[in-house]
Amino acid sequence: MKHELKPLPYAYNALEPYIDEATMKLHHDKHHQTYVDKLNAALEPYAGLQKLSVEELLKNLDTVPEQGRNAVRNHGGGTYNHALFWPMLKKDVKPSGAVIKAIEAEYGSFDKFKEKFTASANAMFGSGWTWLVLNGKKLEIMNTPNQDSPLSQGKIPILTIDLWEHSFYLLRNNRRPEWIEAWWHVVNWDFVNKLYADALKGKPFSV
Repeated sequence: MKHELKPLPYAYNALEPYIDEATMKLHHDKHHQTYVDKLNAALEPYAGLQKLSVEELLKNLDTVPEQGRNAVRNHGGGTYNHALFWPMLKKDVKPSGAVIKAIEAEYGSFDKFKEKFTASANAMFGSGWTWLVLNGKKLEIMNTPNQDSPLSQGKIPILTIDLWEHSFYLLRNNRRPEWIEAWWHVVNWDFVNKLYADALKGKPFSV
């Protein structure tokens, strides 16, 4: 099967002033589309792998022939990570629900969690992602470089921020801390709660 880029679930300007329309068009229509196209190209020699979902590919990278593994890892990760990222963004959704209770139990308070997550994102060297994942039954903050996915480490993502500069450079140049602070204003906690509930059942997000 050919992997396809789904439309954004909202208008390009829906997240302003935190994320600008120009960035959303470039990020979704150009960067994400390129990952999808290159994943399809990487899978062309492997008819069996073309039948698998992106998440199945990322969870089983060792089954991908070595000569194609890095391409599937990079472009499959870019396809999956972005597909997860878009519905995770929405303005004016207050932190609430079971995931917040779990965060408070693990980190002492939401503010302490936010501080730790922000510090991890700021400490990320180069391009990559910062995540809140479910590792077994335990919440964990982690970073992955490039387009690597926690799925490849047996962990289920429930919250993430894209730290590649194309996520924020048009509006904020190289000011990553400013981008991270803006991102907290557009976290769709309703969606994060759904991801958490599914993760507890061992079900990661499906593209």
